[in-house]
Amino acid sequence: MHSTPGAARLFHGPGGRALLVLTFINLFNYLDRFVVSALVESLRADLWLTDTRLGWLMTSFTIVYALASPVFGALGDRRSRPPLVALGVFLWSAATMLSGAARGFFTLLLARAAVGVGEAAYGTLSPGLLADYFGKDRRGRAYATFFAAIPIGSALGYIVGGLVEHRFGWRTAFVISGAPGVLLAYWCLRLPDPPRGASERPWLELGKRGLAATYRRLLANRPYVLAVAGYAAYTFAVGGMAFWMPAFLERSRGVPRAIATVQFGAVVVMTGFAGTFAGGFFADWLRRRRREADLWVSGIATLLAAPLSLAVFLTWRPGLYLSALIAAQLLLFASSGPINAALMNVVPPAERATAAALSILAIHVFGDLPSPTLIGVLSDHSSLGRAVLIVPAAILISGAIWTWAAWRGERAAALAGAGPGDDRAA
Repeated sequence: MHSTPGAARLFHGPGGRALLVLTFINLFNYLDRFVVSALVESLRADLWLTDTRLGWLMTSFTIVYALASPVFGALGDRRSRPPLVALGVFLWSAATMLSGAARGFFTLLLARAAVGVGEAAYGTLSPGLLADYFGKDRRGRAYATFFAAIPIGSALGYIVGGLVEHRFGWRTAFVISGAPGVLLAYWCLRLPDPPRGASERPWLELGKRGLAATYRRLLANRPYVLAVAGYAAYTFAVGGMAFWMPAFLERSRGVPRAIATVQFGAVVVMTGFAGTFAGGFFADWLRRRRREADLWVSGIATLLAAPLSLAVFLTWRPGLYLSALIAAQLLLFASSGPINAALMNVVPPAERATAAALSILAIHVFGDLPSPTLIGVLSDHSSLGRAVLIVPAAILISGAIWTWAAWRGERAAALAGAGPGDDRAA
């Protein structure tokens, strides 16, 4: 099932309706995930939490999210996907609301971990659904639209969380953030499940294997492994920055709490929306000329973001660090659509849910699972201003891996005599 050609008609047909629903749900996905970041200082004071324990709130979510993803990936390659997604949406929304009833660190930790179960279903299955709705010629634009919801939802998590907490308290902020889940789950149930790889028939037989064989195939797929490795470093940096940035602005730059969350949220909205769309559309345009367009866009944008992110943490003048933050975030978000398109393009359609699950497991286990806690531990032993300096280093590593993977892929294609439009084997 594919929507009709042309960017102007991206939302037409079954694929367009699914894109609209999944994008809207993705917005609330990230709102629920990052509302806790806006509440860090209130949770710290009310529940007497150290920075290490605050970091564990995100880490517990990430552990469960990563471990549950392969389960939903295996189910998604063999069962109807919309009901599984609907179940996940309902679970994460209920767990977010229950976070507001927490009476201490461990009850809050369990509630945030439960959010990870629900979000694992959605995060694992949605990219494959979109890949089956949209052909490769417009997949970058579809992913750009889908992933544009990430900065908007994340920013709303900061803004809604900060404003509601300021007026009504952090418990109410959790309840309001999770409440829309029932409607969202119902919308998921009404989505059709498209045929897997309908426009990519040569791939179909490759996916008819057992789960162990699928994992072996993915781990032997070098383009896939390199893309995931760079994504892990990227997620390490972005996860650490997303969790600690409001607290950094308050402690290290003296920005009042309510202003810090709204200020960072506003930056995320502006840069995320523009950067995600620009990255996706530019990658689709570049694909006519460069075989590894998605990796080139992701790699170069991320390399450029590394020195800018360092400037964010080393400069004190508001005009300088805010300008650097805007530029760095713009470039980081430009990578989100292309890198996910790259991951889906190098695996068989019948294995996309499993490939997405394995990548989710890897990027979180090596990415934003350790980074919030590691930054918290370093902060407890030194200062938050010093602890966050590991973020630019991770961004640099990510960009270097993706750029090298792009060069390597085009060199191998040139030796094989393949052109920019040729399909790749995994």
